[in-house]
Amino acid sequence: MPIDYEVSDGIAEVRINRPEKLNSLTLDMYRELGDAFLEARDDDRVEVLVLTSAGERSFCVGADLTESIPALSEDRFDISEWDDAHLKHLGLYKPVISAINGLCLGGGFEIMLATDIRVASTSAEFALPEPGLGIVPAGGTLVRLVRQISYAHAMELLLTGERVSATEALRMGLVNRVVEREELMPTAMKFAERIASISPTAVQNIKETVTRLRDLPLEEAFSEEARLGQRAFTSLDAKEGLKAFIERRSPDFPSHRNRDKHA
Repeated sequence: MPIDYEVSDGIAEVRINRPEKLNSLTLDMYRELGDAFLEARDDDRVEVLVLTSAGERSFCVGADLTESIPALSEDRFDISEWDDAHLKHLGLYKPVISAINGLCLGGGFEIMLATDIRVASTSAEFALPEPGLGIVPAGGTLVRLVRQISYAHAMELLLTGERVSATEALRMGLVNRVVEREELMPTAMKFAERIASISPTAVQNIKETVTRLRDLPLEEAFSEEARLGQRAFTSLDAKEGLKAFIERRSPDFPSHRNRDKHA
């Protein structure tokens, strides 16, 4: 399958699997990737996702230039149909970790920007080459990039289309870690396992709150933070976490039991 989906111990691994074409995305693959994210959102077994790809040469070089881009340029296709693959409007509050091996270009870069924690191999390279083709990175990047890194760095990437190394991406704040290729998946899985070991209720509340409030006026954001925070403080996980702290033991979060019930 061009998009693989597997679940184990609360972690969903979503893998782009077209290494012979540098993991470029066909129209069908964009739909399948969006469907995988939707499945993970609604899958009670899943508490965190790891997004990666097959092969060592490329994480994803974006849309297939022989199919997807011509369909857009000829106005046979609306880019909003890729919203699920670009994690727009999805309400996916389970954390998403990306493990980036090799080239991360165009649409692959855009999908990476939708993830929460990013681990790159030392061989990874990043670029938004769209302007060189007369098009723009409109899969969320024109909104997300300037909100995630400095304006000057964002505009350098957007306007020049030039590639940057993994080290430079780390300096810009695009990625969290740069590791040797053999450490890529172990590092990503270490993040995932840590997140899967703590309260899903708290983790998803945090992501939902940060996502929903970052563009609100300050006073409105504070009020909404208090409302969503109160929801977490009164949850069953919070009750168990505080009880376990007092009893000096590891918590057995009820939301984990929900995962285990569906395993």
